[in-house]
Amino acid sequence: MQQQPQQAIEPIVMSRHATRQARVAWGDRVVTVGGDAPVRVQSMTNTDTADVIGTAIQVKELALAGSEMVRITVNTPEAAEAVAPIREQLDRMGIDVPLIGDFHYNGHRLLTDYPACAQALSKYRINPGNVGKGDKHDKQFGQMIEAAMRWNKPVRIGVNWGSLDQELLARLMDDNAARTSPWDAKSVMYEALIQSAVGSAEQARAMGMDPNQIILSCKVSGVQDLVAVYQALARRCDYPLHLGLTEAGMGAKGIVASSAALSILLQQGIGDTIRVSLTPAPGEARTQEVVVASEILQALGVRAFVPSVTACPGCGRTTSTTFQELTQQIDDFLRAQMPVWREKYPGVEKMKVAVMGCIVNGPGESKHADIGISLPGTGEAPAAPVFIDGEKRMTLRGDTIARDFQVVVENYIAQRFGTAGTLAQSN
Repeated sequence: MQQQPQQAIEPIVMSRHATRQARVAWGDRVVTVGGDAPVRVQSMTNTDTADVIGTAIQVKELALAGSEMVRITVNTPEAAEAVAPIREQLDRMGIDVPLIGDFHYNGHRLLTDYPACAQALSKYRINPGNVGKGDKHDKQFGQMIEAAMRWNKPVRIGVNWGSLDQELLARLMDDNAARTSPWDAKSVMYEALIQSAVGSAEQARAMGMDPNQIILSCKVSGVQDLVAVYQALARRCDYPLHLGLTEAGMGAKGIVASSAALSILLQQGIGDTIRVSLTPAPGEARTQEVVVASEILQALGVRAFVPSVTACPGCGRTTSTTFQELTQQIDDFLRAQMPVWREKYPGVEKMKVAVMGCIVNGPGESKHADIGISLPGTGEAPAAPVFIDGEKRMTLRGDTIARDFQVVVENYIAQRFGTAGTLAQSN
């Protein structure tokens, strides 16, 4: 049998869907969304927004974890009054992350009656399913768009299947019943989501809204539903799209479901901002959703946020917990230092570290990393070779291997990326 000539396997290149680009600004900072801008990580507080200090502290935690925009609930006059003080408190703390106001039901009144709130926010989230019923819908939606234009703020028109415009859905169901070959109920719901988002965007443009200030989202809680809706939405508009599996759930379920849904769409170039909507476990930090979102983008090679740590799962050769403890220690250390290192060591987020448990794959993985260590496993002398830039540079021994390796990592970062940062600033 004659073999066909082989061709080189080409790496996957993901082209982005959105051609428009929105600008989310506060002070001197501008975060661009869409077009050729990076896919942005977004999160949301779960504090009472009227609690200025508590909300500002959580916004700071989310921002330091890597959230590039933070959404806060604005649902009462007290919450609206607190927005400007929250912004001022963040500025005093040196946190310049843009704030997004999440409005439902009474957003038209709050944006009109509290101009300091409308001005302090960097973007408004409007849910067209919750802006008034019947003849009030267009008027109240229009008031929110007018506020956005008055203060030059972008908007995200965010449709959610849990609060879908029931009048629109009923009309589409009636239209579907008249079809020769009716769609199934789920297809009608998909169409209602998309029409609500795209139709609202066109309504905003008809009022004079700059189309480059509009972002859309159509959130659902099923993985296949989300993929189907966003694939159709991407074909029917060129606006930047915000991705998120709404009400994803808690723990492993929420992480896996969000990762599956967002990864499929991001791989297709769909998505310009993302949020992982996790239900925190009791006592768990809100920042977990930021970590997961960042890890999704980093795993896909879309962006880099923190040095990646490659580690083996362990087997019968690694009954010692040393490599597990070292992996956790190094991973925690790198994440804790990133808020400082982003400025001090440009490029450090792309560094690769390997912490391997035994000699089977350890040396090979360590050589592939920028810096790696291959621990001895079980029943061997406590000697762990360290590889730097593909070459064995030293062997750590004894009971202080973990602490010694952390020092090696710190010195490597300072030597390699400190120099790079100095050169970058001088050029």
